[in-house]
Amino acid sequence: MLRTLIMTVGVVAAAAALGFGAVYFMSEARLRDAARGSAFDAAIPSDAASLERGRHIARTRGCFGCHGQQLEGKDFGEQWDWPERAVAPNLAAYARAHDAATMEAAIRQGIGADGRALMAMPSFNFTRLTDDDTAALIAFLRSAPVTKSDLPEAKLGWSVRFDLARGAETTMTDWVRAVPALRVDAAAEPERARGEYLAMTMCNECHGLDVRGQMLFGPPTPDLAMVAAISRADFERLITTGVGVGVGGRELGLMGLVAPDRFPALTSEEIDALYAYLVSLAGEPAAPDVFWRPAP
Repeated sequence: MLRTLIMTVGVVAAAAALGFGAVYFMSEARLRDAARGSAFDAAIPSDAASLERGRHIARTRGCFGCHGQQLEGKDFGEQWDWPERAVAPNLAAYARAHDAATMEAAIRQGIGADGRALMAMPSFNFTRLTDDDTAALIAFLRSAPVTKSDLPEAKLGWSVRFDLARGAETTMTDWVRAVPALRVDAAAEPERARGEYLAMTMCNECHGLDVRGQMLFGPPTPDLAMVAAISRADFERLITTGVGVGVGGRELGLMGLVAPDRFPALTSEEIDALYAYLVSLAGEPAAPDVFWRPAP
């Protein structure tokens, strides 16, 4: 009887080990199915204007919010338990440790230094950055003082690995590939084109890859065509404070955290352009049944 019990326990343990092993290797295969594009070879500038441009991009695109106000990195710990332990690295140190092509792959392609697809870095928010802006961003990150920080290792949990193995979870490279192309003709409509560029490298982090809203993860965020319903002055107040318009305006959830950290740095011209583009979306239908906004 005891022998039978021991054998049964052994068989169950072996089956469990095989199952976990299969999940691990299948999830790793998904993560490693992340071919880089052409190696980034733009020159990294060192002049003061480019470094300030890089600082502006880092601020308005959220680098400080996720990686710390000194770019020292951040352990999200219990604040965000997906994918089990999310840890934003010390970005100033990371930029010094890696070449420009590796940095660009992480920023715009969603591929880490080890060649694996990233999971928590919102590269889809950066994938439409121009080469010049990407080079300026890298230059600024390399110039930033390195603040020492004691960060734990990021951890990819078994529930996420299981979903990756069965094709039910997306990697950052999947998101990057789905970002729509810029459509506005810069020669014909320079201000609206600039606004589209800003929207597609700032707003699509939270409002869906096309900025027309998302329902994939909560809370849902609205279609930014709604900006057509408010004035330019109210839009500036909303985007720089995260407080809603109208009498008794209230802080708008996540926007109340994101907006004050990022968008007061926008120039009046940038806000003008962003407003012009978002208002123009009111006359355009939103794409139906995209994965970030599935059909009901």
